[in-house]
Amino acid sequence: MSRIGKKPVEIPGGVTVTVGKDNVVTVKGPKGELKENIDRDITVEVKDNTVEFSRPTDQIRHRAMHGLYRSLISNMVKGVTEGFKKELELVGVGYKASSQGNLLDLALGYSHNIVLEIPKELKIATAQEKGKNPVITLESIDKQLLGQVCAKIRSLRKPEPYKGKGVKFVGEVLRRKAGKAAGK
Repeated sequence: MSRIGKKPVEIPGGVTVTVGKDNVVTVKGPKGELKENIDRDITVEVKDNTVEFSRPTDQIRHRAMHGLYRSLISNMVKGVTEGFKKELELVGVGYKASSQGNLLDLALGYSHNIVLEIPKELKIATAQEKGKNPVITLESIDKQLLGQVCAKIRSLRKPEPYKGKGVKFVGEVLRRKAGKAAGK
């Protein structure tokens, strides 16, 4: 049995979980509403204050989906109650970030600024203190979308291994390389 899949998801107060037709699970909470299509082989039951998942067989595919959908619903419940937050740091001389509404303007050492349109579901904030690296803060109730947008921003200028310049997550530890060895 999947260790993750057989653990029930606790539903906190103020959150409602409903299973509609075609196995669509809807989670409503104080911060918003999320929906997820569950594979038809996985059965979802809402009992008391928990959501339980079961699978028909022990096939590899069923075992994989059992834990996956349990984790997705768990993340949805956490998202509508607490929300998710990620911070990106711009390390490098002249790297800047500014936001207006849902537009993110990045200066990452290229000949032009990069302007990204951030989805409406995400809240974005940029901070730039003197003597510190600029920080981009993204908040959302959807963990999947948040991670996808953060990965897109990070891919614009990945941290390089010699000086560590680029876009990295706050607290991320980079693997550094030694520079060129000195000549004879």
